[in-house]
Amino acid sequence: MPLRSDWSERTCSLARGLDILGDPWGSLVLREVFFGNGRFDAIKSRLHVADNVLSKRLGWLVEAGLLAQRPYLDGARTRQEYVLTPKGEDALPVLNAIILWSEKHLDAPADNAHMRVIHNGCGLPTASADTCSHCGSRLTAANTSWHSLTRSEHPLALATAPARRDLPNESEPSA
Repeated sequence: MPLRSDWSERTCSLARGLDILGDPWGSLVLREVFFGNGRFDAIKSRLHVADNVLSKRLGWLVEAGLLAQRPYLDGARTRQEYVLTPKGEDALPVLNAIILWSEKHLDAPADNAHMRVIHNGCGLPTASADTCSHCGSRLTAANTSWHSLTRSEHPLALATAPARRDLPNESEPSA
């Protein structure tokens, strides 16, 4: 379900990757799910996005295999929340790189409009998207926090992909 030109069949790896990760709304939805906001209303509230835009992006990220739906009970009604898949979790270094690049090269509109990538193992902010620039450990969703100064006074641990058995809509990798 492409939202613009379909680059999925291009011979360039960058073009194919941008076909999925190059959409700002899609990346912001991933940010929210990494922050643990996997429910439609929570994402909508945080992003101030129209229902139709959010529905399309969520559907697109599920179709691309970065998110899966998991049922939960809301009173007597069963609803779906969105969780990372291993493929979605692997997008973390891309999002980290955008955060780090923005912090380095773009002026923030306010003093609190900053976000840091923190390696939980040593507790320090890193200047690298995939490896802690202080201790050299590989950054994963399980050992990384984001510190958004507009969200919290403290870094927030990132969500990780549930075990495969907990992802009913994730398709098995093809051989």
